[in-house]
Amino acid sequence: MIVAPSLLASNFLHLEAEARMLNESEADWFHLDVMDGRFVNNISFGLPVIQQIRKATNKLLDVHLMIEEPEKYTEAFAKAGADILTVHFEACRHLHRNIQQIRELGMVPGVAINPHTPVQFLQDILHEVDLVLIMSVNPGFGGQQFIPHTYQKIKTLRHRIDQLGLQVKIEIDGGVDLSNAKTLQDAGANVLVAGSAVFHAPDPKQVISSLKHCTD
Repeated sequence: MIVAPSLLASNFLHLEAEARMLNESEADWFHLDVMDGRFVNNISFGLPVIQQIRKATNKLLDVHLMIEEPEKYTEAFAKAGADILTVHFEACRHLHRNIQQIRELGMVPGVAINPHTPVQFLQDILHEVDLVLIMSVNPGFGGQQFIPHTYQKIKTLRHRIDQLGLQVKIEIDGGVDLSNAKTLQDAGANVLVAGSAVFHAPDPKQVISSLKHCTD
């Protein structure tokens, strides 16, 4: 299991210390949610923050763009240090072109879908991406309750990926914690994004370890 703590739930006043804690933990990736106030009704952080986080870690930066017209900023995110760049199906007029652009700039391309978007809509792009991010809450804000229908979406998508013989990772973002980690893995997920469950815990490193070894 890959664990990608979401810095959206971290203490921004002590971001360097939060990055240090993740570096010392079993976390695999740093998950960075970028919001523009248009695609979602919230604004988070952008390129300057990602540039500084890049200096603070050698772990992969998993950048999740919840923004309109992501193609305008793809090169800038590559220069800022993003390793994985995920764009939303719902935000891209020319998704295939967007995915090609991400890969050509040396990043791993991912595609995200909102809770109401069927996984079947990704049929024609699965061969082009390395990762599918399934939103298990409505995007824009942390701390929301997990949407149970996500389990079926994961199973459907995992079946199709395996049927096609692809090596596409399934990432889950929203309401992930120790109570559902094993069920998510059993359904076919292999990347867990956890924000509040990690950063609001008394012992974040222990939570990360427990998420990573949820089947042990």
